[in-house]
Amino acid sequence: MADPSSYRPKPGQIPDSPGVYKFRDEHGRVIYVGKAKSLRQRLANYFQDLAGLHPRTRTMVTTAASVEWTVVTTEVEALQLEYSWIKEFDPRFNVKYRDDKSYPYLAVTLNEEFPRVQVMRGAKKKGVRYFGPYAHAWAIRETVDLMLRVFPVRTCSAGVFKRSAQIGRPCLLGYIGKCSAPCVGRISAEEHRELAEEFCDFMAGRTGAYLRRLERRMQEAAEEMEYERAARLRDDIGALKRAMEKSAVVLADATDADLIAVAEDELEAAVQIFHVRGGRVRGQRGWVTDKVEAVTTSGLVEHALQQLYGEERGDAVPKEVLVPALPEPVEPVAQWLSQRRGSQVSLRIPQRGDKKDLMATVGRNAQQALALHKTKRASDLTTRSRALEEIAEALGLDSVPLRIECFDISHLQGEDVVASMVVFEDGLVRKSEYRRFQIKGFEGQDDVRSMHEVIGRRFKRYLQEKQKSGEWTEEPDGGTAAPVDGVLTAVGEPDRADGRPVDDDGRPKRFAYPPQLVVVDGGAPQVAAARRALDELGIDDVAVCGLAKRLEEVWLPTEDDPVVLPRSSEGLYLLQRVRDEAHRFAITYQRNKRSKRLKSSPLDAVPGLGDTRRQALLKHFGSLKKLRAATVDEICEVPGVGRKTAETVAAALAGAAPSAPAVNTATGEIIEDDGAPPAALSAERGQER
Repeated sequence: MADPSSYRPKPGQIPDSPGVYKFRDEHGRVIYVGKAKSLRQRLANYFQDLAGLHPRTRTMVTTAASVEWTVVTTEVEALQLEYSWIKEFDPRFNVKYRDDKSYPYLAVTLNEEFPRVQVMRGAKKKGVRYFGPYAHAWAIRETVDLMLRVFPVRTCSAGVFKRSAQIGRPCLLGYIGKCSAPCVGRISAEEHRELAEEFCDFMAGRTGAYLRRLERRMQEAAEEMEYERAARLRDDIGALKRAMEKSAVVLADATDADLIAVAEDELEAAVQIFHVRGGRVRGQRGWVTDKVEAVTTSGLVEHALQQLYGEERGDAVPKEVLVPALPEPVEPVAQWLSQRRGSQVSLRIPQRGDKKDLMATVGRNAQQALALHKTKRASDLTTRSRALEEIAEALGLDSVPLRIECFDISHLQGEDVVASMVVFEDGLVRKSEYRRFQIKGFEGQDDVRSMHEVIGRRFKRYLQEKQKSGEWTEEPDGGTAAPVDGVLTAVGEPDRADGRPVDDDGRPKRFAYPPQLVVVDGGAPQVAAARRALDELGIDDVAVCGLAKRLEEVWLPTEDDPVVLPRSSEGLYLLQRVRDEAHRFAITYQRNKRSKRLKSSPLDAVPGLGDTRRQALLKHFGSLKKLRAATVDEICEVPGVGRKTAETVAAALAGAAPSAPAVNTATGEIIEDDGAPPAALSAERGQER
């Protein structure tokens, strides 16, 4: 536990101006980010008598080892920088909302020649119009199914669309009238885009005028005694009204607003958001967070606004945002929202009428979400605690293994040998701590030797981190921590000349924290190899075990017989989850690595030739064989390829020997072009480990 007075800045060092500050721990990791109108006044609050601090604030300042700050000119800049740093450094003492699911959106891909209506999740893409989010994907599909009879927009994938265009026959939706079939030219691209824009207008709330137009056309058809057309229009109107009923009007005057409510207790808080567009609830989402810092309702609302609108622009930020409490101060946040929207945004607390009533409904949803989360978490905590206790008892550990690391080796008949490391903390996955390794120390298949190298590399990095931070300067035998030998390389871990990781700017270290338990996928030989690697490094405070797949036996390095846990044991179930996750992560990496190798081409090595021009060349000539036979002048005919690039391509292909013909192992067919077909890959997967 650090004494805050040991790193307290001297009087007069802290400027009396707006800015953002960072607290770092003894390892240099950023553990808290905050903003202030006056850095001097705000930071002085952290260095008062510890007894007067909130318990969570006291924990933070005693965990920290240093503080630094950045001066900005306005409070709006401070808000933007705070959001950027929280997203970049992921500080452990900042409030971070955990989205309880990946919410689906109804998306219209207006960036394509023939826009498509589909369900989308994840990051938003430029040129795509989004509606939602929705609580369930089936709710989107029900709405779309009702509206397709009126707005028969394309919903098929690119592959289905291309196939239908090739054979000149639309898919089933084209035959039943739920697609206008632009793939076979029933309507032009311009007409189809106009149809997609009408679909978007209706979803955006501009429904009245369109319904009145349909009703007028229905009456005209009836007067002209075209009763079949009138009946179709009547059914279209009914379908649209049923779609509209799924989102009832809650606010008059076609209001666009987001309503945010917070439910909290001493330890956790839940946030619920209703997205109202055109007076109707078009989407709903919710977050839950641990209150790891002393934060008020105003602070929770400010963090929610940052998370909700930090990546949004334009109309995605509504004209009106209703909240239960205003951030303090409110002006910078309101100005920040207005900048992101591009026009004035009203941030206020509803006082009366429909908006206040709807806010009460959102608040009840937040209370229910918090209660449900607590019920689930209590059950999960009980189960995870029992599992960790069973593992500690079965393996004879002094305490429960709060951090478990599992290692697995994967290869295909001795080729593309890779390893994985997955991490579970408190019985839950920590995907940000996962690591992948390539093994290059030897050729062929040797799982035991591979496991020895992987464990050795991982814990050499751990010793280097301890040596760097001053926690460990010598090995038990008097020598310094051994440098990385370069035989085993970890993907995504750039080294400096001295062999140390380059993440010195406060981001989480790659191998800084030791586990209490190492699990290896395998039996006694793999366990012995892992234990030997640890012994060679002088590490004796990390337990090792192995989980064999055949009988799910747990092997220990000092025992001749395995430990057999009951099949109903929560501890065994947790070990199986850890082992299976390591296997999944390893084999996924191995497949990706092999796929890249099989798809490699002499064009990959041409300097300055990116994916776009490489694809353009192959599309123009049809195959690598024909490209190799082309002259420089013929290569120059490809759009975007200049003469210098053409000469480089020709020289590279002339110097590369033609590869042996690939064979489709499913059919025996010889494929002239470079690369292996998907069938060959799928046939190999039966021999993977």
